[in-house]
Amino acid sequence: MSKNRSETAANDDPARKQRLSVLAKAPADRLKTLWDAWCVRSGVPDHDILRTPEIGTVMVRGRAGATGAPFNLGEITVTRCSVRLSTGHIGHGYVQGRDKRASLAAAMIDALAQSDQADAVDDMVVEPLQLEAEANVASRAAKAAATKVEFFTMVRGDN
Repeated sequence: MSKNRSETAANDDPARKQRLSVLAKAPADRLKTLWDAWCVRSGVPDHDILRTPEIGTVMVRGRAGATGAPFNLGEITVTRCSVRLSTGHIGHGYVQGRDKRASLAAAMIDALAQSDQADAVDDMVVEPLQLEAEANVASRAAKAAATKVEFFTMVRGDN
């Protein structure tokens, strides 16, 4: 199966790949809140919906110990959407769960991030989501570290 131009561009651009990852993993309510703030500030860009938001499932794969052979862990629900701005930029949005509005917001953000508004949309939407995700990871790591148990062995003199 051949890839279309926008899929190839997404795979070749590490910044876009990172942005799509942040959008896909973001809490839907927070994503919609930041998108609504963008729309109040800048307005909703003229766009055509190429793929209406639709709900489906994807297979999640795992690895035992993060290094073993991959196996099918199970399915999760995702919602996807694709848009084209009047400028011709195409955006895709995939989000976990069944939130059609969040997938539309992610697609619009992806399309805007390819336009001349890239810096503004990154500053106002993507970076806050990234920072919140990093803070969440750090918080979880700190909670896990607090439960860490240190084991040690004392040497007995009879050996």
